[in-house]
Amino acid sequence: MQTSFTSLPPTAGFGLRHPHVLQVIDRPPAVDWIEVHTENYMSPGGPRLRQLEAIRERFAVSFHGVGLSLGSVDEPDRHHLKRIRALADRFHPAAISDHIAWVRAPRAVGGQSLTDLLPLPCTEEAVATLARNIGIFQDAIGREILIENPSMYLEFAGAEMDHAAFVAETVSRAGCGLLLDVNNIHVSATNLGFEAETYLDAMPFDAVGEIHLAGHTERETPTGTLLLDDHGSRVRPSVWTLYEAAIARTGPVATLVEWDTDIPELDVLLDEVAQAQSRLDALGPDARLSA
Repeated sequence: MQTSFTSLPPTAGFGLRHPHVLQVIDRPPAVDWIEVHTENYMSPGGPRLRQLEAIRERFAVSFHGVGLSLGSVDEPDRHHLKRIRALADRFHPAAISDHIAWVRAPRAVGGQSLTDLLPLPCTEEAVATLARNIGIFQDAIGREILIENPSMYLEFAGAEMDHAAFVAETVSRAGCGLLLDVNNIHVSATNLGFEAETYLDAMPFDAVGEIHLAGHTERETPTGTLLLDDHGSRVRPSVWTLYEAAIARTGPVATLVEWDTDIPELDVLLDEVAQAQSRLDALGPDARLSA
């Protein structure tokens, strides 16, 4: 499925991490596109940008950001936005994305940056803040972006809508696309006790420009099993099943395999990519259920 939010091919790719960069440049794998973390390439020069130039010659590239803190009460940092714009103008990525999350404390209390993508309460105020900040982001870079649904580990008091409605309303209000992270849906549903397919059914499928897949880990706690979205293992069978349900609704769509911790040999990662591609191929080019 093609959307106005991305020009990524509707095939499977992977998130490129440092251990694989030179290997990918020297022996390009048979994929159409890869994704990089935007903030890893925001320097004005140096070897990383030269490597990205070599990668961009062979692959379509998606920029996936982790640092804008779109859920923060403050507006996005203007210097950060300028650096993203400069990077996008230079490399013309097929997609740009970030997260429904906050990673920076308010400037009024010091503005400290944190190391995690922290969740937001499902409230009208949070939707309005996200929509404002996404609009600022899109205006600053001159294009529409994708935002990724979060992994959830707890419920906030005072919720005014469920998690799926929160994501869908944010996408609608902001006029942006959706990066549908299927692993995040499974993790959140298990942790909070709702049905993953009910969440999936509430998504705005016409806005989906990219899908993410990843592994997760299980931790036993005094209150039961907690799933952690650590991107450190193969995609679980339950997530593959949910992915199949998702692409039955979207049709073929750009699908990324993420692996960020305990990074394996590239062949292991490419095997996961091949499994995603086989499921896309099985759909046929025109397959899509009515959303």
